[in-house]
Amino acid sequence: MAQAKTSKGTRATADLMPCAQRDEDSRGREYFEEQHRFRGAFQRDRDRVVHSRSFRRLEYKTQVFLNGTGDHYRTRLTHTIEVASVSRTVARELRLNEDLAECIALAHDLGHSPFGHAGENALNELMLRHGGFEHNVQSLRIVEELEVKYPEHNGLNLTWEVREGLKKGQLDDLESEIALGFTPLQPSLEAQIVDLSDEIAYTCADLDDALESELVSLVSLSDVPLWQRVEADVLGRYPRLEPNRFRACAVRGLMDLLVEDAIVTTSALVAAAKPGSADDVRRHPTPLAGFGPNMAYDLQIMRDFLHENFYHHDIVMGLNRRGAVILDSLFDAYVRNPTLMGAHAVRRIKKDGVHRATCDFLAGMTDSYARIQFDTLIGEMDPLSGLRFRARE
Repeated sequence: MAQAKTSKGTRATADLMPCAQRDEDSRGREYFEEQHRFRGAFQRDRDRVVHSRSFRRLEYKTQVFLNGTGDHYRTRLTHTIEVASVSRTVARELRLNEDLAECIALAHDLGHSPFGHAGENALNELMLRHGGFEHNVQSLRIVEELEVKYPEHNGLNLTWEVREGLKKGQLDDLESEIALGFTPLQPSLEAQIVDLSDEIAYTCADLDDALESELVSLVSLSDVPLWQRVEADVLGRYPRLEPNRFRACAVRGLMDLLVEDAIVTTSALVAAAKPGSADDVRRHPTPLAGFGPNMAYDLQIMRDFLHENFYHHDIVMGLNRRGAVILDSLFDAYVRNPTLMGAHAVRRIKKDGVHRATCDFLAGMTDSYARIQFDTLIGEMDPLSGLRFRARE
C-alpha cells in the first residue's frame, strides 16, 4: 500500500482536508533555501519567529495593563502564546496545517509598539505625514526587513504563506497577484482561523484581567448574554464555588463556547463552499472561517462591554496616555539627533528616512526600555515611575 505523502516533520498530507495549505505546495521563500532534513517549511518558519529578537521583546510589552504594573496580567507575549494555543486546537480539529497556523499566530503581534494600543495610536499620529503606523503592517516589516539574522539578506526569509497570513486583509498587492496568478480575496483558511483565535484569546484574557484587577465586577456582567450562559453553567455545577475559582471556571467556559462555535461554524461554511484547494479558499468571495450569527452578535456585546467598562476605564486610559507621552518625547529627540539611536538605526535612515527609522526604533522598544530612554534623554522622571497597579489602594 502506498504511503501517504508527507512533508518532513509535518502531518501526512492525506490527513489534511482538501483546502488546507500543504507544505509541499508552498510558494517558497524570497531567497531560495534547500529543504531541511527533518523540519517542514512552516516548522522552520515557526522556529525562526520564536528565536527572533522581536519575539523575545514581547515579554515586556503591554497587552492592556502596562508591563510591570501587576504580576498576573497578560503581556503581549502571553497573549501571543494563548493565540497560538487556540489556533492549534482549531486547526487540528478542522484538519488544517497546524504548523502554518501556529507560526502565523506567533508572528501576528511582532509589530506591536510599547504601551499597547495607546502606543500604536501615538506612533500613527506622529507618522501621519510619513506613511502612518499600524502594528499588522509592522509585523510584516519586521519579518521581511528589520530582523537581522542572516549574512545574505535582511529579515527571516519566511515562506510566502506565513507572510500572507500577516497581511491582515491587504492581499491586493502586486506580490500576491504575481505569486498566485490571480487577485486573492481571502488568505488561507489557516490565516483565517488565526484571526478568530486572536479574537477568542483576547476577549477571554482581557475579561479575566478586568476581573482580576477589580475594574470590572461580576455584578456588572449580569446583562451580558455570553456571561449569563457561562455563569449559569458554572453555578449549576458548583453553586458554592469561591470567587477566584468561579472566575477561572467561567472564563474557561467562555473560551470553550467560542472555540466550539468557531469549529462548528467553519466546518459548515467549508462543507457548503466545497473548496478543493487552498487557492479555492483564496478565491472565495467571503471568509470561510467565522462564528455563527448568534455567537457573533453575543460576542460583539461582550466586546462592547469591555470597551466601555475596561479598555476606556479612566485608570487604564490614564496609564496608557502616560506611555504615549514617553513615545512622543522620544520621537522628537531621535528625529532631532538620530545618532542617539545607535549605528544600526542610523544606517537605515538612508533607505527609509529619519522618521521611518525612528518609528521602527521606537516600535521595537519594550515598555521598560522606553522608560529608561526617556529618563536618560529627556532628563525627567518618566510619567510611569513607581506605578504598580492595584485595584484597591
